[in-house]
Amino acid sequence: MGNRDMEYTTPQGFRDVLADEAVARERIARRVQDLFAGAGYAPIETPTLESMAAMQAGGRIPSSPFKFFDATGDLVTMRPDVTLQVARMCATRLADVDRPLRFRYLQRVFRDTGAKASADAREQKQVGIECIGTTGPEADAEVIGLFAQALEVAGVADFKLSLATVGVLRALLAASSAPEAWKDDLLEAFHRSNLVDVDRLVDRAADKGSKFAPVIREISRIRGGVEAIERVRALTAPLGCDGALDEFEQTYALLVDAGLADRILVDFSVMSSFDYYTGIVFEAFAPGIGQPIGSGGRYDKLLSAFGADRPAAGFAFYLEEAMAAAAVAGGAERPLRIAVPKGSLNADAIEALAATGLDVTGLDNPGRSLIISNPGVDYIIVRPSDAPVFVETGAADCGICGEDSLLEEGSDVVELADLRFGACRFIVAELEGSSERVAQHYRELGSVRVATKYPRIARSHFARRGIQAEIVQLHGNIELGPLTGMSEYIVDITATGTTLRENNLAVTDEVLSSTARFFANTASFRTDARVRDLADKLRDFAADKDLKVTAGGEGK
Repeated sequence: MGNRDMEYTTPQGFRDVLADEAVARERIARRVQDLFAGAGYAPIETPTLESMAAMQAGGRIPSSPFKFFDATGDLVTMRPDVTLQVARMCATRLADVDRPLRFRYLQRVFRDTGAKASADAREQKQVGIECIGTTGPEADAEVIGLFAQALEVAGVADFKLSLATVGVLRALLAASSAPEAWKDDLLEAFHRSNLVDVDRLVDRAADKGSKFAPVIREISRIRGGVEAIERVRALTAPLGCDGALDEFEQTYALLVDAGLADRILVDFSVMSSFDYYTGIVFEAFAPGIGQPIGSGGRYDKLLSAFGADRPAAGFAFYLEEAMAAAAVAGGAERPLRIAVPKGSLNADAIEALAATGLDVTGLDNPGRSLIISNPGVDYIIVRPSDAPVFVETGAADCGICGEDSLLEEGSDVVELADLRFGACRFIVAELEGSSERVAQHYRELGSVRVATKYPRIARSHFARRGIQAEIVQLHGNIELGPLTGMSEYIVDITATGTTLRENNLAVTDEVLSSTARFFANTASFRTDARVRDLADKLRDFAADKDLKVTAGGEGK
């Protein structure tokens, strides 16, 4: 019986919804759809399968795990998002309709979601609206106000809406004379919520005299109420890049007048994983839920990718995420949860946390305890490679691990500070004297085998080099790959290179350098001031330690 049960389990990332839960989902969905209908939004349905070309025409799209060729040879995908489909529909089939169009939908979407893909995250119910053909602060306030009401009728009692406008960042980039490649890299860093890379890119541009780069860094960390808008205006007005703030401030005022002052937060670090937004953008966060419940914004140029151009705005959220947020109990502020790495990073991590004023009593000798609780903080002791999963899923608010662990896990987190300890480098190595044999092997077979503990990092490196690589994942003694003929190369961490030399291995390429990072899940970063305060203190700690090391070196 047990074996038969195992044969008929659902595919990874999918699950059955039984009657009790299905009834609850139906009840919430009906309430939300009634709300949208009362606001004048008509129902639509889009196909489960969409042309990949159509999805890509709209720009950056969420990762879709299901792509295949249909019987006619066209590449299609199971829809990862509905907004692009609505834009395609309105720009083609409804191009001759000159009145505003308001649509609502409740449909399944299929997405790749990293650490959460083991549960029900690859298939989710997406709920949303699209408002086509209207523009201005009133239209934006209408959409955002409906978003807040929808979450409330779905039972989410405690949530925040983070608001920004991408117009400011785009204006700064347009006015800057920086190379286009730098601008692309900066936008990518914003899209990935990687403030460490934002800082690195800003420093690179500032060294070349760019007056725009320091402003970009500063606005990425501004949040608050109307005073935050004025701070951004003070920074951008002298550069002639504050035009987008006028409508944004009007929208903010309309939302306050609608009674949403306690729900909204101006936050200029907010950037969606889509790059089609042109104006206001917003995301919803709830305590205990590591990722945004939903998001939206204005996308006035998206329809032009498919045909007739019209202004538009909308939002979408996941029914499952809303239900999970509704189930989280409110009440008194809970301790801040920090994922602390075991192993080589442990001592430095404890030193850094202690320097911020946190009570680290017992953290250096936890015994068999997996959680150390001190006033105001819970330390969750984890392997460095597990820290990103704990943080991304909301099991911890923030954590410390090497950049290599973040890259290998591919987690959707906010990188906040380079702590500048735990430095190591990833290398490619082969048997000494085997270069010609390996080159001949590649010429004949068109691929090489690579042994590594880090398949994602290795695969990405060889892809960038344009080399077809077969990844062989091992969990120890990577050096045995070339020694036994299992692989031509290894990708591994090295500090001194001693182990490589002792096993007759030679470094052929550098993959990346890695240091420890402080990072947080997106919800905690944007809703919990303690996380942002800790990030600021850790950046100061790392900078101060660097200065002391530099001064000591010069003294010698």
